[in-house]
Amino acid sequence: MFTLNRWQSKTSALMALSLTVGAMAPFVAAAPSLAQTTFSDVSSNYWASQFIQQLSQRGVIAGFPDGSFRPEEPVTRAQFAAMVNKAFQKAQKRQPIGFVDVPSNYWASSAIQQAYTIGFLSGYPGNRFEPNQAIPRQQVLVSLANGLEYSPIGNVNSTLQYFNDAYNIADYARSPIAAATEKQIVVNYPNVKFLNPTTTATRAQVAAFIYQALVSSNQASAINSPYIVAGGQTTPTPVAVTIPQGTSIPVKYDKAEKILVTKDETAPLTLTVSQSVVTQEGAVVIPAGSQVIGQLKPATGGSQFVAEKLVLTTGQEYQINATSEVITKKETVNKGTSTGTILKNTVLGAGAAAAVSAVTGDRAIATEEVLGGAGIGALIGLFFGKNSVDLIAINPDTDLQMTINQNLLVSLK
Repeated sequence: MFTLNRWQSKTSALMALSLTVGAMAPFVAAAPSLAQTTFSDVSSNYWASQFIQQLSQRGVIAGFPDGSFRPEEPVTRAQFAAMVNKAFQKAQKRQPIGFVDVPSNYWASSAIQQAYTIGFLSGYPGNRFEPNQAIPRQQVLVSLANGLEYSPIGNVNSTLQYFNDAYNIADYARSPIAAATEKQIVVNYPNVKFLNPTTTATRAQVAAFIYQALVSSNQASAINSPYIVAGGQTTPTPVAVTIPQGTSIPVKYDKAEKILVTKDETAPLTLTVSQSVVTQEGAVVIPAGSQVIGQLKPATGGSQFVAEKLVLTTGQEYQINATSEVITKKETVNKGTSTGTILKNTVLGAGAAAAVSAVTGDRAIATEEVLGGAGIGALIGLFFGKNSVDLIAINPDTDLQMTINQNLLVSLK
């Protein structure tokens, strides 16, 4: 077991991929010694930051003139051709051909010819390359497996059974993707069990795939990431990590922009981890997308979120001792106030719903606007005759950020 000495909490920008899109001209990667390795839109705890940083240091990828990386932007077939040419040095294995939709003055013409001759990319019937077509994830994996001449060792169907959406993999891609899986080239975020083969590959995803292909061919050192598919060949020994007391967990709540509760009520609430929690060494211990299950509870002068269970994206569950700060901001609901105004982008605890119903006279508050708990009807009598009521107003994306109160031991798999 090892304990974390320091936790990364800064959102320092990192890395970016080799080519621009749209009207901007392609931005060529600098030589490794001059490569830019920080970018404005990739924080240190972004799931793919290490892959991007390593490729940037090698000069394989670069960013946009404005200093951004744009990790979620799609990658075209032409852009991917340029990337694999920078990443892999291979001898020509077939003669170049003329693609009818790639004129000689096209910016990626030579890159496309090179990617074709070394075996990473092929064309479509009619000698078409479709250079501006967004490349699907399965096509990226097929390209890397074919270009590195990998063939599956085990049974293809058995290997692909790992993926919950294996049925979506195209027939032509099944064998190469099985080989890529065995070689641990596949990186699936946020859920390792879903390949999403037909989804357009993003710049961050392509960076991860290319880096893992370099690792598989002994051209790069392995990165510790929970999103790398192990390939089913060996099961790595879990590493126990202690997340120290005082560590912050950033969370969000997707169902509403505001939560209203009374100062005396308890309401169940499930939050989503908005940014990965990482060690000083860059290992992700709480991935973004994990869930924190707990309750809003009365606290001195207000309400406080008390966490009870942490459920990681891998399905691992841990009991957790963590709390938010006490929220004391109040919102007053007066008699005659429109419930439509109150309920816009808002959910209520059962007590708050009863209070709003009693004060405004509106008995039609929908159940989907109310957090589970005591029945509204049983509580309305507590607020009869009131002309106004003060409720605790919670902004879940800022007020519910929590701190771990007791060291938490988790396993990295």
